[in-house]
Amino acid sequence: MICTVKQPAISIRVSDIFLRKKGLPSTPVQSCSIVSPSSLPREKNSLRSLVSVQKPLHLSRVGFGDFVGSLVRRERGDFVTCDAYEADRSEVGGAPSKAAKKVKIGIYFATWWVLNVVFNIYNKKVLNAFPYPWLTSTLSLACGSLIMLFCWATKIVEPPKTDLQFWKDLFPVAVLHTIGHVAATVSMSKVAVSFTHIIKSAEPAFSVMVSRLLGEEFPAPVYLSLIPIIGGCGLAAVTELNFNMIGFMGAMISNLAFVLRNIYSKKGMKGKDISGMNYYACLSMLSLVILTPFAIAVEGPQMWAAGWQTALSQIGPQVIWWVAAQSIFYHLYNQVSYMSLDEISPLTFSIGNTMKRISVIVSSIIIFHTPVQPINALGAAIAIFGTFLYSQANQ
Repeated sequence: MICTVKQPAISIRVSDIFLRKKGLPSTPVQSCSIVSPSSLPREKNSLRSLVSVQKPLHLSRVGFGDFVGSLVRRERGDFVTCDAYEADRSEVGGAPSKAAKKVKIGIYFATWWVLNVVFNIYNKKVLNAFPYPWLTSTLSLACGSLIMLFCWATKIVEPPKTDLQFWKDLFPVAVLHTIGHVAATVSMSKVAVSFTHIIKSAEPAFSVMVSRLLGEEFPAPVYLSLIPIIGGCGLAAVTELNFNMIGFMGAMISNLAFVLRNIYSKKGMKGKDISGMNYYACLSMLSLVILTPFAIAVEGPQMWAAGWQTALSQIGPQVIWWVAAQSIFYHLYNQVSYMSLDEISPLTFSIGNTMKRISVIVSSIIIFHTPVQPINALGAAIAIFGTFLYSQANQ
């Protein structure tokens, strides 16, 4: 049995209980002996307490039988051995720390959702005026990389300590991030924002299927909750007025890539002295290196120059602000999302990601005046409700 003794925050003497031999250094002790007070010499001012009086004291290996036996043995002057260690303050204040963590994660989620809504609005405006998703994706990564390099150079954020092995482990995650980012942007350039995010609300289904293939098992209610998610997304896709196969496949590929990215990112951050913010910064920089040559090969500077002139003539200099805003907000919302991922599991992250899509879908329909049929809205509602059931079943 382990018992906890709450020590008063005052100086006390325990020379009759906790002993150390003369000549030994005053270091914290790991064991002590309980002896009969009558068998001890009484020395004044010769012994001091060797334990802290500011923290609770845990005494182990002292059972009820040991305690009774010690009372008998005290008559014979026998010794009873016990172990003592000081409790960590985090054990005492466990409840407040859990509450503070929940508040912290809640703030992360709210900030993440707001930033994502703003990004999607500006991203769609840019793609409507400048339909080059590969360059748009590259600019987003480049902007985030420059922001973090500036923060590291000015010590606003402490730069991470990395080695070659870290970058090797990060490379497959960066490949998945690049694929997911480009696929989502391509989808957004072909269909309405609301449709892209309705399809991407099926991310929990991908998360469960991928996790199952990796050996993780789930209870039956979790699998049953996927039925309305998949059915709702399918209904919304069939009834979409502006359905486009490239846009649909882009959203599906993005789902798969981001689920794998989240799982391996969580594993990659374990055991490493690197924060979620710095992890995503490194991920963004490596993705930029991977994406740039492909963007040049697929679209190229000549197409970009012609498209830019067209955008300036139709929209005016305002398009410059749109490009800058979508790039900045893309980095910020992903930065906060990785700060959230640092605190939660990949499945919980997928749930938060799906609930975020509700605000994106509603805001995009209002701002872009997207026509929505009742049956299409029903499909979206079923998918979102399935996500809610999934979150409850998963808990």
